[in-house]
Amino acid sequence: MTESSAPPYRWSLLVGAVVFAVYLVTLAPTTAFWDTSEYIAAAKVLGIPHPPGNPLFTLMAHVWGLLPLAASYAVRINIFAAVTSAVAAAMWFLVAERWMRDIVPHRAIRLGAAAAGTLVGAAAWTVWNQSTVNEKVYTVSLMTIAIVAWLTLRWADAEPGPRRDRLLILMVYVMALSSTNHMMGVLVLPLVAVYVLFTDWRSLLKPAVITAIVLAIAVGISINYVYLPMRAGQYPPINEGEPAGFFSQALKDVLSREQYGKPSVFQRMADPVAQLRNYLQYFSWQFARDWGALRAVFTIVFAALGLTGLWALIRSRLRDGLAAAALLFTLTLLLVFYLNFRYGYSIDQGLELDREVRERDYFFIASFSFFGVLVALGLGATMRAMVDWLGDRGTERSRWLATTPILLLGLVPLVANRLTASRAHETVAHDFAVDLLESVEPYGILITAGDNDTFPLWFAQEVEGVRTDVTLANLSLMNTRWHLRQIRRRPTPDFDPSTAAELWLPRPDEPVQELRDTSRGNLRALRWPKPANDVLALSEVELSDTTILPDVVAAPDGVVRVGEVQIRFGTEVLLLADVVTALLISNNLGKRPIYFSWSAAGYPDQTLGLSPYLVTHGFVRRLLEQPVEVSDSIVASPLLGFVNVPRTNALLWDTYHWEAATRERPHGWVDPPSGSILQLYSIIYGGMAPILAEEGRPELAARADSIAGKVRQALNPGR
Repeated sequence: MTESSAPPYRWSLLVGAVVFAVYLVTLAPTTAFWDTSEYIAAAKVLGIPHPPGNPLFTLMAHVWGLLPLAASYAVRINIFAAVTSAVAAAMWFLVAERWMRDIVPHRAIRLGAAAAGTLVGAAAWTVWNQSTVNEKVYTVSLMTIAIVAWLTLRWADAEPGPRRDRLLILMVYVMALSSTNHMMGVLVLPLVAVYVLFTDWRSLLKPAVITAIVLAIAVGISINYVYLPMRAGQYPPINEGEPAGFFSQALKDVLSREQYGKPSVFQRMADPVAQLRNYLQYFSWQFARDWGALRAVFTIVFAALGLTGLWALIRSRLRDGLAAAALLFTLTLLLVFYLNFRYGYSIDQGLELDREVRERDYFFIASFSFFGVLVALGLGATMRAMVDWLGDRGTERSRWLATTPILLLGLVPLVANRLTASRAHETVAHDFAVDLLESVEPYGILITAGDNDTFPLWFAQEVEGVRTDVTLANLSLMNTRWHLRQIRRRPTPDFDPSTAAELWLPRPDEPVQELRDTSRGNLRALRWPKPANDVLALSEVELSDTTILPDVVAAPDGVVRVGEVQIRFGTEVLLLADVVTALLISNNLGKRPIYFSWSAAGYPDQTLGLSPYLVTHGFVRRLLEQPVEVSDSIVASPLLGFVNVPRTNALLWDTYHWEAATRERPHGWVDPPSGSILQLYSIIYGGMAPILAEEGRPELAARADSIAGKVRQALNPGR
């Protein structure tokens, strides 16, 4: 094999290293919103994240997290995302160079075009943004898609025989194994099918190959059916769906994503044209998102280059071109059809539409990454056309060199996405989680609303050991039986004052308990006695019994009394979460402090009628055992309701990380759906400003108002 025909593995390694360096420089220093915290925590504790459970990711990330790559566990897992994406880039470089051989005969130019196109795919906005923090499992799927694509090309180039058969079996195994990370990994199958059909379909008829492929699939997918039920049965701290038991209904529900309740793909959840427009909207973000009006120009430029490259590949070698077209079709139009999303979060703004709760561009990460390969082909084809146009002018070498400035287009996404794709210096999700947990008295129960006010708290507790004494109950998840069982099952660790906010330390003149710390053999002074009761009095069996706890019940007439607290249901029908919230109050009032996060908005007021008993303590509202009375410490606010001013001031000025929320963001908060969490800083600090002014503290009032304004500015600069 000559140098010109051998795969350029060294150059591939260099390209992958450059891409990894870009990701490393822009890497998130900690966790982020949405699923990031859930997956990092699941990796740490070998837990089971939301369906389909993603066991391959959990195992790979857990092992990776054991490596001493950084002091922070979150950074280690974020590096895992960067590495998997960089490996994908290295594989795409090899694919681009191989496909370009009939288009660009000049090796150096071919390598340059392959590198430029690969960089376009790697620096595409969604790919870059997802590669600097482990928000999802999709960078692993991206890596396996690229690996299988390269293995397929090697299979097609190999001579018939045992080596080729082994490559085919390996391709099948990697796809099957990747499906236990996420089904995205099998989207490379059409490319494989085209190559097998056009190259050597008879290889699939060999009895030994057939047997080996069946075995490879069984071994590959076995993690789903062996690891998931075994680990779920050990009840790790994160155990979504709780798929314990081989062949159990819970396992089937997790693997089939039953909890999402999506209809048939033939029952469209939005206008198909709007769904396609939503993909095109995401495509328009990829190449120059930071450059305003120029974004459209470069979207057209790169789209034209990619389609030119695909056409050039079809003309140069039909089999390769059809395989590339099949993969592109699968990663775009077919995926749009299969995913069947509601209307996009930000598309057709101003219209009343049933929308996705957030942008879903990350589902198309493989599409944008692979498009860089087609851009590479387009660059090569354009350079070849320019050389042909130059004819006999100059030498062949000089003609090719004259075309090289076009390769600078490969740097455009790197420059034009660097501000909003970067996750460097962004710590607000971590800081918010700590702030919210530290708002709660020791051994308190904190009721939250959704992903962004819960997953970061899981991360803080399970990964960093922050306020593990706090019991978390999520209103969305409390409609599932497994979450109720986990609340019931979770032990309450001892409150550790040495790692908590100063607010919770005993004062010198305060009577305290003295407990012996058995791990260190010394006495610790505690002002907070540990509750003896279970958070939920019902057993796990009772919590699972729909005759005892129906999914939906009619609200009782009148009030439900718990001591002096009167619960007045504000709806005729109660969901399971509403009933369990009332049970939490009944089981714990007077025994454990009970709090509602302000991120749950008016839920405790409108659904439970608890306004007379709720007092704001910073980001949370504490449920008192009797109606609130205005005093020197508690005031009534038109925005925040009753406010415990000393406690809130201690949180706002001595505990909270408001600096993270007010950090300057020239392009605004990049993810508007999660901006509601940042708005809590604006709401609480802004709501305290008039209270402080009324108390005769104008300087502190002005500071609070300034913080609120800076948060609003960080969310929407220029407004």
